[in-house]
Amino acid sequence: MALTQRLEFRQSQSLVMTPQLMQAIKLLQLSNLDLTTFVEEELERNPLLERASDEPAGGEAPAEAAEFNDSDESGGSNADETGTREAFEPGQEEWMSRDLGTRAEIEQTLDTGLDNVFSEEPAEAAARKAQDAAPSVYTEWGGGASGDEDYNLEAFVAAETTLSDHLAEQLAVAFSAPAQRMIGQYLIDLVDEAGYLPADLGQAAERLGASQQDVEEVLAVLQKFDPPGVCARNLSECLAIQLRELDRYDPAMQALVEHLDLLAKRDIAGLRKVCGVDDEDIADMIGEIRRLNPKPGMKFGTSRLQTMVPDVYVRPGPDGGWHVELNSDTLPRVLVNQTYYSELSKKIGKDGDKSYFTDALQNATWLVRALDQRARTILKVATEIVRQQDGFFTHGVAHLRPLNLKAVADAIQMHESTVSRVTANKYMATNRGTFELKYFFTASIASADGGEAHSAEAVRHHIKQLIDSEDPSAILSDDTIVERLRASGIDIARRTVAKYREAMRIPSSVQRRRDKQSALGNVLSTASSDRSRNTEPA
Repeated sequence: MALTQRLEFRQSQSLVMTPQLMQAIKLLQLSNLDLTTFVEEELERNPLLERASDEPAGGEAPAEAAEFNDSDESGGSNADETGTREAFEPGQEEWMSRDLGTRAEIEQTLDTGLDNVFSEEPAEAAARKAQDAAPSVYTEWGGGASGDEDYNLEAFVAAETTLSDHLAEQLAVAFSAPAQRMIGQYLIDLVDEAGYLPADLGQAAERLGASQQDVEEVLAVLQKFDPPGVCARNLSECLAIQLRELDRYDPAMQALVEHLDLLAKRDIAGLRKVCGVDDEDIADMIGEIRRLNPKPGMKFGTSRLQTMVPDVYVRPGPDGGWHVELNSDTLPRVLVNQTYYSELSKKIGKDGDKSYFTDALQNATWLVRALDQRARTILKVATEIVRQQDGFFTHGVAHLRPLNLKAVADAIQMHESTVSRVTANKYMATNRGTFELKYFFTASIASADGGEAHSAEAVRHHIKQLIDSEDPSAILSDDTIVERLRASGIDIARRTVAKYREAMRIPSSVQRRRDKQSALGNVLSTASSDRSRNTEPA
């Protein structure tokens, strides 16, 4: 067969990831805080972008700004049982229907089971609250020092001391050798907000070029720092440090600290056997453990939690449906300064400058359109979610329907990846609370009678209701819960019930029986002591 060369014309379609397309995809999945930061950076970078004011001073805004502001003001939609009425034309770009990948699911964390062991006494909590609320002499003086408008009280407020700063001050006094200070500062930098170090410090010696013995010697000194229990590597070590500080770390208490798993399970009989003490002593020891602080670093300054701002509001409509609207406070308002560009284009003579401002104009125009398209897409997806989950908004979580990305994507004629990006890091404020958009997407559980499937979230709610209403003398096992769910028309396996129960941090039936019997015994003991005091002769 002879090889020849020839020219052929072929027509094909392919998706090209242009910088503008990648920017639009990035904007779609950003949260409102990240979007604000991104727009602020673009305003500093692009001279043709301006922040649109809420009340423009005379004149009309350019076409790009008017188009974007229209979506903000009229960004509402009504969703009822019969259908959806939208206040805008979709105008969907081609890239919104392409397959651009999916997002990874967030992994669930495990509960340690010791959260309820440590609880602050009511008297201590009241004293702590009163101490925090009491104004200091300095703040009283600062509040009435001057009535001048230029007076700034914040200039006199001391910076909040962090745990790292507090430990660093003690480090400067505890060590004089530079090598030990370097090791100590490295370990302090590893301490988390609760005051704990990582369980494995083997890499610390390797990275610092020191021996493991040197690291252990420095760590032993750090564990004597204030607050007691800081720089521990686990909960047992943290409690042991505090007990040594109180001179209460005897062999019985050591055995108790080393078997905290029994304490978490409230296995008093097992603890009494391990520690070798009687009922009265084990009760006193558990009381001492409760008075310790399992997170000693939390009383110092930590990073402030930012308030979650919803992206979408859902309100009851006058016609019995639901009105869906965007939160205009989370939508950045930017416009393109066409006047400035027109003036510059007349004065610029260099080709390089003209090319720069032409690119700036294109980027600014694309950003405004991308923000507009992002707002419209979020509203469209949220409206369809409200339409699909109308029973949840009307009757509650028990009526939450099974829903997946494909159902919403098919209804609004978008791709699943687009819906996945829209629902990421977005929140909806409803009459039943504020929820992430991904909350409304739940797996389906088959019905026992072959009817409509049940939502996994609704099944979890049903399980919690059964456990909350159970009789202390007849604790429901997982098998009993399965039987009652099947009687209600929910076909579910026992392992699924156990998985949902553990995800809601509900203990097993054995643990619940111990807890409720212990609580009942305390109530009866208190009532008996009250009766004995009332019957004593005066």
